[in-house]
Amino acid sequence: MKIEKLPSGSYRIRKMYKGKMYTVITEYKPTQKEAIALMSDKLKATESKSVHLTFQKAAESYVDMKRNVLSPRTIKEYSETTGRLPNWFNDLIVSDITQIEINRLVNELSKNKSPKTVRNYHGFISAVLGTFCPNLKISTTLPQKVRNEPYTPTKEDVKRILAEIKNTPYEIPITLACYGMRRSEICALTLDDIDEDIVHINKAIVLDENRKWVVKNTKTTESTRDIIIPMELADKIREQGYIYKGHPNTIYDCLKRTEQKLNIPHFSIHKLRHYFASQMSALGVPEADILKLGGWETDHVMKSVYRHSMMDKEEKSKREAAEKLRSALFS
Repeated sequence: MKIEKLPSGSYRIRKMYKGKMYTVITEYKPTQKEAIALMSDKLKATESKSVHLTFQKAAESYVDMKRNVLSPRTIKEYSETTGRLPNWFNDLIVSDITQIEINRLVNELSKNKSPKTVRNYHGFISAVLGTFCPNLKISTTLPQKVRNEPYTPTKEDVKRILAEIKNTPYEIPITLACYGMRRSEICALTLDDIDEDIVHINKAIVLDENRKWVVKNTKTTESTRDIIIPMELADKIREQGYIYKGHPNTIYDCLKRTEQKLNIPHFSIHKLRHYFASQMSALGVPEADILKLGGWETDHVMKSVYRHSMMDKEEKSKREAAEKLRSALFS
């Protein structure tokens, strides 16, 4: 047990107990006997508070505390995460959880789950334990990230797909996806959101924890935005009287069937946002404008989806520079 004087003049008593660091602050320098008594009271209060609280109950309580702050989709994901954890971990008393149990859990999850999923689970677990066991210092070695290189459709791929689904119920939603809209944003659109050739994106439809589709605000503040679409597409929407009436998942199904029919490598509707960003970059649209049009929160996320286009530009620039140097040396 350590007694340390802080810059403020206060004193901090620290003790490692069951793999967790506990702290008590006093306004005076305590004797060793006083420090032991204060720390004992701290440990008793902490243990009595969590003595019957299992991780599962703590996780449920954490979700309830965040219910009016987090999006319905995030609440759903958090609730499902708890149910997917092994029983032995869910049944642990939170005050008894140490880094050893967390390491065991991560090792077990890593056997059949992707590194990304394991990292997401660990993030949720850390948030729960950080709320109910603030003195627990978590330092976990997580599985290495795997770079995923999903197929990004080409301009020719997109043209063939749009031609194939022309005049079907899926033409409008898939075309809007080519303009950088998320599926959740497309399915939440109404005629009131279309003003001439401007689409006002201000809401999204997502699954809540009860697996019901609900309308909520857009994913981020940046996601609330206006985009311009071809007037003929806007007129077609008004003539039809709606944007899309089907189940959100059937858009995926239509796209997959069309890809198979046309022998195009599989990609999800979300990858049409990647196509949008790549095309904007190839056309020389400034990054700041692409960021706003696509509703990305950071340029890091945006750039990650059109890195292939960026790589092509870099390769072209390198070759142009090499050619200029060759001309200077040998012409």
